[in-house]
Amino acid sequence: MMCVQITGETSDGYHTFNELYHHRAVLFSVICRCFPERAWKSRKHHDGSMYDGMFIVGIETDDGQATYHYDEKYWNIFPVKELDHAPEWDGHTPQEAIERIGKLKGIEVK
Repeated sequence: MMCVQITGETSDGYHTFNELYHHRAVLFSVICRCFPERAWKSRKHHDGSMYDGMFIVGIETDDGQATYHYDEKYWNIFPVKELDHAPEWDGHTPQEAIERIGKLKGIEVK
């Protein structure tokens, strides 16, 4: 059996993972700019830890948090309040995050 190495340049035939990651960063930065009073970023999790070369961005919704980690190169596209430590993670799943983001403007995402 042949093993295929998955990298950021792996494609579904249309986009690479790197392209999709970049798109997500840009799109979430637009969302955060639309709701600056709800958005934040931090170089540390609530416990002081962080993944190497990354930071976390979050937006507080009426149903809880929606958060994403990004490479440091994206720091400046998020002009939101900087926190010393991120709020403690509320346990949201990726599905819950996107549902919460959709509800910010009354969009139901399933």
